[in-house]
Amino acid sequence: MTALRRTARLEHRLTRPNASLTELAAAVGLVVEHQLAMLAVSPWLVKPAAHLLAGTAVRLTAVIGYPHGGQVAAVKAFEASKALEHGATQLDFVLNAGALVSGDDEAVLNDMLAVVEMAHSALALSGVIVQAGPLSEELMRRASRLAARAGADYVVTSTGEDPAAVTIEQAKFLHRAVGEQLEVKAAGTFTDLAQVADAVAAGAGRISTSFSAELAARVTAWLREPRATAATPPRVDVAATAG
Repeated sequence: MTALRRTARLEHRLTRPNASLTELAAAVGLVVEHQLAMLAVSPWLVKPAAHLLAGTAVRLTAVIGYPHGGQVAAVKAFEASKALEHGATQLDFVLNAGALVSGDDEAVLNDMLAVVEMAHSALALSGVIVQAGPLSEELMRRASRLAARAGADYVVTSTGEDPAAVTIEQAKFLHRAVGEQLEVKAAGTFTDLAQVADAVAAGAGRISTSFSAELAARVTAWLREPRATAATPPRVDVAATAG
């Protein structure tokens, strides 16, 4: 728990393709009420999200090249520029896995640079979604090295659909792969407090999930507990809304 209180940043995800403006308003209410660090949305929701979050401390993440990452670099750069223009302060983008599998590291690096440089020119952060699940360990290592070369701020385990157990293992592997060079964001389906703690213990400094109000309340209450210890809390399953 000490590590969670010290390092973990919590991000609520609303990245389903059919997420509505009504759901966005509810998501903003959730992150503000529970003092979560970030909200992640698809590009079309960035502008209304930025409006709703104005005056709060919540950072706004846009997902770029979502969900497969097969767009050409120029398209991702344009998508990134519009997201930043509309108020995003962080960009999570999916790498070109096809180029990675093909051994074209130059194409992968240029793809990353197109977004990373766009983000940093706007004083925003950027993270590479490596889609860890479908990739071999060697490909994940290569992706992590390329993300570091591109100047990314962190790597993300996946687009966020993986179950907690898979996400925790991915975070553990990526943490070993990047060492101190990059931070790791564990994006997955977390449904209880212990899963969040396990992800942090695996090396994730950022946690991204579709928080339910109950899970958000449990996690933030735990963060505020002055006598919190590193002991794993009791597992309490709660229903999490789909992201």
